[in-house]
Amino acid sequence: MSLAGKHIVLGITGSIAAYKSATLTRLLIKKGAEVQIVITPAGKEFITPITLSALTGKPVISEFFAAGDGTWHSHVDLGLWADLMIVAPATASTIGKMAHGIADNMLITTYLSMKAPVFVAPAMDLDMYRHISTQRNIEILRKDGVQLIDPAEGELASHLEGKGRMEEPENIVAVLEQFFATPNDLTHQNILITAGPTYERIDPVRFIGNFSSGKMGFALAVECASRGAEVLLITGPTALSASHPNIRRVDVESAREMFDIAVKAFPGMDAAILSAAVADYRPQQTVAEKIKRNEQEQITLTLTPNPDIAATLGKMKKPGQKIIGFALETNDEESHAIKKLEKKNFDYIVLNSLQDKGAGFGHDTNKVTMLSRSGMKLSFELKTKKEVAKDIVDIAFGSSSNRFT
Repeated sequence: MSLAGKHIVLGITGSIAAYKSATLTRLLIKKGAEVQIVITPAGKEFITPITLSALTGKPVISEFFAAGDGTWHSHVDLGLWADLMIVAPATASTIGKMAHGIADNMLITTYLSMKAPVFVAPAMDLDMYRHISTQRNIEILRKDGVQLIDPAEGELASHLEGKGRMEEPENIVAVLEQFFATPNDLTHQNILITAGPTYERIDPVRFIGNFSSGKMGFALAVECASRGAEVLLITGPTALSASHPNIRRVDVESAREMFDIAVKAFPGMDAAILSAAVADYRPQQTVAEKIKRNEQEQITLTLTPNPDIAATLGKMKKPGQKIIGFALETNDEESHAIKKLEKKNFDYIVLNSLQDKGAGFGHDTNKVTMLSRSGMKLSFELKTKKEVAKDIVDIAFGSSSNRFT
């Protein structure tokens, strides 16, 4: 069982759906997990710590200090102990506090100390769930790497019908089992991933860049890390975050910086996934002070090539190492991708086209085709970048190689 032996922190907040948490606790323990419950003061109004403690065999944590002897409940220790944290039910208030780091109770401080992946299962009335502030907070949590278990539709505590019911405990357990049931284990694998754009400075306030958001590379980093790999994520400028203890992030600005770190690190890697949109050229000269607009109508900008990260790593590649490259094309897509695959000594190349709606820069979705050195090809429909990352890792690291046709 994929949950056997897992340490799970279950956060419970002040919602009528807290009664479902007892069933969720029982199911997790039945699957072999060890559960530590952290409950908010409002949560205790809906379900008693005595009930929950009887199910887990552990004292329920609610306050920072024990009432009798002042023993400190260490949220830091919980963050190190856990393999996963889930907040179920998660109220609008708790989601807002998590999104903005308002650490006014033990549950939020535990979340802020958490080294393991975090899930939330929202529970609230339909108008609260649909409210722009709630949706904004949920989006913040998504960007922070928190995984959402969508609420279901049905009758709510207000007796209205709509979306806002906490997902049923059996379905939540299935999601967590799927999370731990990695189709191909990458434990002991060291994987280098490049992500995002690069900025090539013209002067202190202007640069040459592109529209890459980094979303695809970050999704790949989380996917590889969740399967046990140690990931070195080298990222250009982006507001994204990747929340996983197996990810070591290095931020860079320019192609030259990314090149230097990648070349230095690659000999110690088992694989590289090169999803960054690296600028091919940079200004030949960078001006130390801001260029002022004057009577001159035009200025000439001379560009010089940047070092080719993909080609350099392809030449460095040794037996046993693997490189997965990316190709974003606008015309003759497949022929250009195949040429790049061969020229740069990739094992696989991921092709996507700006001709496909919802694919490419800035989107939360992507539509890709994977090509291998042996000439095999597999195309996918439009999916979320998280789902695309799963497909890429499945294929590149073995569990879906038989799907190439």
